[in-house]
Amino acid sequence: MRNLLLAAIATVALFAAPSGFISAHPPIDIVASNWKFTPAEITVHVGETQQLHLTSSEGVHGIQSDDLGIPQTTIMPNKFADVSFTPKKAGAFVVHCSVVCGAGHADMALKVNVQP
Repeated sequence: MRNLLLAAIATVALFAAPSGFISAHPPIDIVASNWKFTPAEITVHVGETQQLHLTSSEGVHGIQSDDLGIPQTTIMPNKFADVSFTPKKAGAFVVHCSVVCGAGHADMALKVNVQP
């Protein structure tokens, strides 16, 4: 009986949690490699928190954007890093790799389309 009561309390707590803790959108998987992000372009919405699920298939890379509120995040080979951000304004933003990663580093970018 006690376990049933604890399960009921946990269920109520889950549904009573503030909406900011539960994302309406699934994470976007992004793979960094030499010298690109896959996918190269994503679309998100103003005011909606989005999580990026990042990994690298080769080399150490990074992502960061003051405009989008993405903190500096290092992307390591065969490890995962999750980062959440909430865009404040609509537009097309180009997020360059933030870790110098070799000859093609200057061209390594992720386009983030933020819709109203």
